[in-house]
Amino acid sequence: MTRMLVLSLLDYEPMSGYDIKQMLEMTDAERWGGVLIGSIYHALKKMESEGYVEVASIEQTGHRQKAIYSITDKGRSYLKQLTMDALQTPSITYPSTLYSALSYVDKLPKAEAVEALQSQAASLQRELEMLKAGHKAKQEAMNGSLPAMSELIFDHMFKTVHQQLEFVDKAIQLLDG
Repeated sequence: MTRMLVLSLLDYEPMSGYDIKQMLEMTDAERWGGVLIGSIYHALKKMESEGYVEVASIEQTGHRQKAIYSITDKGRSYLKQLTMDALQTPSITYPSTLYSALSYVDKLPKAEAVEALQSQAASLQRELEMLKAGHKAKQEAMNGSLPAMSELIFDHMFKTVHQQLEFVDKAIQLLDG
């Protein structure tokens, strides 16, 4: 995922590793894309050695130099392949840890199990609030008009968290039942 996101950004315009890092942090790519922000520099160096990106220029900023990377034609072909692979591969993640715990929840005192599930519900609620804040920030950055595909992605993330919350609430109701 890191490679695809980095190459996508470079396909828009040449950037430094720092600029890429800032852009991915601003869009909260670590949360929704599973990108480890610290892996960007390693990915850039590796993709440079593989011929997917190249140093377009070196800029002087104070006492430091920063490399400005651009995507190569080989990198564009690779980005296209990464994108096609991602579009064709189903991405369904089940909360298997939760499923496993619920399968053996009868081994715990009911009050402790309910408390643990309430803690998870609170975490999910915090996740929902962070998503809302991210959505609002992105809308503001885009002058109030997100592309339709971005809205679709946010809508799916909201529904996913709401569905998980609903599932946890039903499990609590069953335990309290």
